[in-house]
Amino acid sequence: MAEVERETLETDVLIVGAGPAGLSCALRLAQLLKSHNENSKSGQALKAENVYVIEKAGEIGTHCLSGAVLDPRALLELVPDFKQQGAPVDTPVTGDSVFFFTESRQWKLPIDPPFLRNHGNYIVSINKLVKWMGEQAEEAGLSLFAGFGGTEVLYEGTGVVGVRTDDKGLNHAGHPKPNFQPGIDIRAKITVFAEGTRGSLAKPLIAKLGLDAGRNPQTYALGVKELWEIPAGRIAKGHVVHTAGWPLNTRQFGGGFVYAISETLLSVGLVSGLDYQDPRFDPHNAFQQFKTHPWLSKLLEGGQMLRYGAKTLPEGGYFSIPNTAVDGALLIGDSAAFLNSQRLKGIHLAMKTGMLAAETVFDALRKEDYSAATLNNFEDRWRKSWVHDELWKVRNYHQGFEDGFIGGVVHGGLQFLTGGRGLHARYAATPGYKHMRRLAQCAGNAQEKIKPNGKLTFDKLSDVFHSGTSHEEDQPCHLKIADFDICNHRCTVEYGNPCQYFCPAAVYEMEDNRGGSGAHLKINASNCVHCKTCDIADPYQIISWVPPEGGGGPHYDGM
Repeated sequence: MAEVERETLETDVLIVGAGPAGLSCALRLAQLLKSHNENSKSGQALKAENVYVIEKAGEIGTHCLSGAVLDPRALLELVPDFKQQGAPVDTPVTGDSVFFFTESRQWKLPIDPPFLRNHGNYIVSINKLVKWMGEQAEEAGLSLFAGFGGTEVLYEGTGVVGVRTDDKGLNHAGHPKPNFQPGIDIRAKITVFAEGTRGSLAKPLIAKLGLDAGRNPQTYALGVKELWEIPAGRIAKGHVVHTAGWPLNTRQFGGGFVYAISETLLSVGLVSGLDYQDPRFDPHNAFQQFKTHPWLSKLLEGGQMLRYGAKTLPEGGYFSIPNTAVDGALLIGDSAAFLNSQRLKGIHLAMKTGMLAAETVFDALRKEDYSAATLNNFEDRWRKSWVHDELWKVRNYHQGFEDGFIGGVVHGGLQFLTGGRGLHARYAATPGYKHMRRLAQCAGNAQEKIKPNGKLTFDKLSDVFHSGTSHEEDQPCHLKIADFDICNHRCTVEYGNPCQYFCPAAVYEMEDNRGGSGAHLKINASNCVHCKTCDIADPYQIISWVPPEGGGGPHYDGM
């Protein structure tokens, strides 16, 4: 497409992503600006409406997904009277159970590991919580723009000066339709990237400026989740269950969960590390297997599956966090890997890093200095906060599982006794996709393929339907393949096209060629639930996920 004229907007602060991190940053900044303007004697007014928040989802919160058990520590700091303000935190945790599963039996741990004790936490819908935070942000006078995805970072030299939003009204070939609207260049003094896991802007930014130099490579997991309604009387409201073992094998990192939002509403899911070896492993299929376990199938019997979703998590930990400050920009939340994989929690860390970023941005605005030297105070802030204290204690946790579950348990125990150190001061790490073996190296059969019955177990397309996913069909494919020849020929032989397995939404399909001469990769982009597994797990790293036309994607209502 030929270069088009674009509108340019200029503002003080641009926050990319309206999740827990981005909205916490915006709300804390609004508090600081209000206090400054009420008490300033210099007459220097800093306006909340000059803080822009853009969000790729059509509505605030609809792309947000988590388990989720919320540690309220950061929320309590941000909004001390959050209960009085109507925050949707109606289910305090009332008890914990931890099980080890085999295919047909389960063993309950007599003592829950300290990191899986959730007294004082809440079972929440992250969708509802973020929607509430968005309402708070609008009341504070901040400028929120839903349905605008960021597609390109704007630079001056190596400094970030803003973001270009997505073009709307392009057809599948990239040509303008009658309703075409070019994206807008939003230029900002400071841009805060809060896109979540594997941010489509944060990824090239980190690579371009080498922000991960000297860090461990990032590793990820995929969480697949369903919301279930069951008959009352089977589990107490507020009960939290975590499982280890089956259906994952001893070489895999991950586990299952059941969170009782009420006596009749359950959040059920399985988290699988994306550093597995067998290219035929299918996380969605493993989740369906998980539900057939006698303990869990009995719990769900006679119930109804209501909603479905999938999300990736950054689990590399402390040593994988990139440099979070550059000229004109900051990285926060999951975009910078602030997540505790041992506790399976990141919402409170996303919120706290957003708040600390807001304090850094506020100081920079007052000084009118947006350089990396000034914004690097964010690094100092988070490293002097409880964010550092929490992540330092689990700094080697995920790396300890690189050689399998049994070794990981041993390393985890040693790390607990040594304050997070374990056998080494800093464990080595390997990118997850490099763990994947070629088909010729995989002995035995692939995992058992579940035959969905439509009551307890479901195929991918049925689950995608329950995710509320919707995209404009006639638009450019937002899943960019650098070389289809690799997919259609080389990957078929070497790995068996693992994209058709690891995608939890049936986006990737190997379709037979006409005449019976092999197969080619077909992309069903309209199925995409925006988990970004393909961008992460592809063994050739030739898939790039970019935002589709603004507003498209899943609708995680109540998830």
